[in-house]
Amino acid sequence: MGEPAPEAGSDPCPGSFARAWARAVSGTSYLPMTQEQLEVFLQRLTERLAAALRAEPFDPRVGHQVGVDLVTAHVASAEGLGRTIEVMQLRLLHDLGLVADDAENRLARLLATVATGYARALRDRTLDAQESLRRAAMVARAEAERALRESEARFRHQATHDPLTGLPNRTLFTERLATAISRPERDGQRVGLCFLDLDRFKVVNDTLGHQVGDSLLVSVGRRLREAVGDHLVARLGGDEFVILVERTTGTEDVVRVAEAALRGINRPALVDGHELTISASIGIVERPVAGTTPSDLMRAADSTLHWAKGAGGGRWELFDVDRNRQELARYALSAAIPTALERGEFYLDYQPLTSLHDGTVVGAEALVRWHHPELGELRPDRFIGLAEETGLIVPLGGWVLADAAREAEGWPAGGRPRAPFVSVNLAVRQVHGPGLVRQVRDLLEETGLPPERLQLEITESAMMSTTGEPVHALRTLADAGVRIAIDDFGTGYSNLAYLRDLPVTELKIAGNFVAGLRDTPVAPASHTDERILASLVALAHALDLTVTAEGVETAAQAERLRAIGCDAAQGWHFGRPGPAGQILDLLHRERQVAPTVIAAPR
Repeated sequence: MGEPAPEAGSDPCPGSFARAWARAVSGTSYLPMTQEQLEVFLQRLTERLAAALRAEPFDPRVGHQVGVDLVTAHVASAEGLGRTIEVMQLRLLHDLGLVADDAENRLARLLATVATGYARALRDRTLDAQESLRRAAMVARAEAERALRESEARFRHQATHDPLTGLPNRTLFTERLATAISRPERDGQRVGLCFLDLDRFKVVNDTLGHQVGDSLLVSVGRRLREAVGDHLVARLGGDEFVILVERTTGTEDVVRVAEAALRGINRPALVDGHELTISASIGIVERPVAGTTPSDLMRAADSTLHWAKGAGGGRWELFDVDRNRQELARYALSAAIPTALERGEFYLDYQPLTSLHDGTVVGAEALVRWHHPELGELRPDRFIGLAEETGLIVPLGGWVLADAAREAEGWPAGGRPRAPFVSVNLAVRQVHGPGLVRQVRDLLEETGLPPERLQLEITESAMMSTTGEPVHALRTLADAGVRIAIDDFGTGYSNLAYLRDLPVTELKIAGNFVAGLRDTPVAPASHTDERILASLVALAHALDLTVTAEGVETAAQAERLRAIGCDAAQGWHFGRPGPAGQILDLLHRERQVAPTVIAAPR
């Protein structure tokens, strides 16, 4: 085409066009460059466009590369392309001073290639971005799947292992135990468990804190692993650990493991700067795998652990079938007490308390009995201890107190100034209960029984250990006229001086002292016991207390007690426990033979 001549009066300036082009596309898309940098970039493109328009032969493909370069420089939007075409159409030929005959044709073809290159570059960039996104999504999905697998695996170093000690936990232990007793070759095989619990671990937590307690558990877990070799050691929770001993040949195998465990634990441990002395208790069970289950084994081991704890700790105990049977029977009996109360299976017998001065009945002790529907008649020694252990002694004792008061209210006075009192044993839990005073007052008001005709018996050990509010409650009742007696005196503290500060009305001397007064073919009566009793009676009278002797079985015992000044007695010599009607019969007989007035008991 030849070099086009500038139009007359024009001033060709690529820089002017580049500035106009920069202003046109500025703001159409995000550009990672300043306005000045954009102008310099577009100036280079303008020079290439100008060279293409003047070149012979004309090659419009330069426009294609210009379009690509625009996209590469992030002038990559439909608006940016439109403004580029527009500014080229309106100003490029003019600003470059191109007026040749075919200049407009060349420009049109050049604009077409710019648009084509721009569109293809934008398409390729979009495809590349899509591919990058796809690859990123694939990588992210792979990472997510890997993280999920790792998380599931961790959920499984957590579902089967203890996070604190790293030992197998209850889940894994149960699986291993179930496998050990369910193998096809199990015939003749045996298995053993050592159920271990740290002694006084709660003291460590309470005094030194849970962090020290946790460190101690980690130390114990490590020691157990080292002590028992390849046997499975698991932490069940808290300070409880269990050792599985598979394919045992007898009890001795498991005993050796238990003793190794105790040796490993029972040495001082330096934990977080604290030197701690550790001991543990272990329950051992060992038996054939045939006919047993994991729950049976764990239940037996747990029971045996409690035996070791109850024996003082720091030792192992071996499961005993007979002892376990007795424990289960005790548990069943204690569990039946609430229902027995509701069904009225308990009843009271009464044993007379007889004056040693004139032989009259001064009172009667209420003794609870249980008419069990399966076991028959049960005496207190079969269930009172259970009731005290479980706390059921409170409702049971409340029933005894109420029933005895209602029964005694109807006893006649006979020829004496007042009718006999009824004596009821109180358990320690009842004495320490907050509502004892209100309970007794309400009961006396309900039954109409005078306060002086109710005696509450408390064991010597319970009375001597009672301080504060319980003593205040007993003193309140004593001030209201209720009799307070110490039962089984002589089996505990035997501190008469201490009695001065207690609201006590009567001492009931334990039967083992009275037994010494009895002549037998083997040995005569003990003069030592007689002198001790005489001293106790004298001191009690000095404190203005009456004295009743328990366990009197012979007339000779009764006579010796009367001679040393004892006030009253109870025992088989005066009458065995029986229904309330037996007391009524005694009172009616007294009325028929007694003088008009009989002196009231002290």
